[in-house]
Amino acid sequence: MRVITATIKTKTGLHARPAAVLVNTVSKFESEVTIAKNGKEGNLKSLLDLLSLGAEQGDRITITVDGKDEDEVIAALNRCAEEHGLW
Repeated sequence: MRVITATIKTKTGLHARPAAVLVNTVSKFESEVTIAKNGKEGNLKSLLDLLSLGAEQGDRITITVDGKDEDEVIAALNRCAEEHGLW
C-alpha cells in the first residue's frame, strides 16, 4: 500500500475538470485507489465520489493506492498533479 498526502493548490479546488482528469488517470490501473478529506473517503475511480468530497484550495487530501500496480499509479498521479498544478 502506498499513500500520498497533499494540499490542493488550484484556486477552484477539485471541481469537475480536474476531478475528471484524476479519475481518468487512475481508472486505467487495477489497484484500488481511495481519496480522503477530513475523515470522508471515496473511490478515486468514481467522479461522483471525488466531487462529493468538496475538496477546495488549501484542503489536505490523502490518496491511498493498494494493488499490484501501485507504483505506476503513484507515478501517474504525480505527473498528473504536476501537469495540472493540482497539489
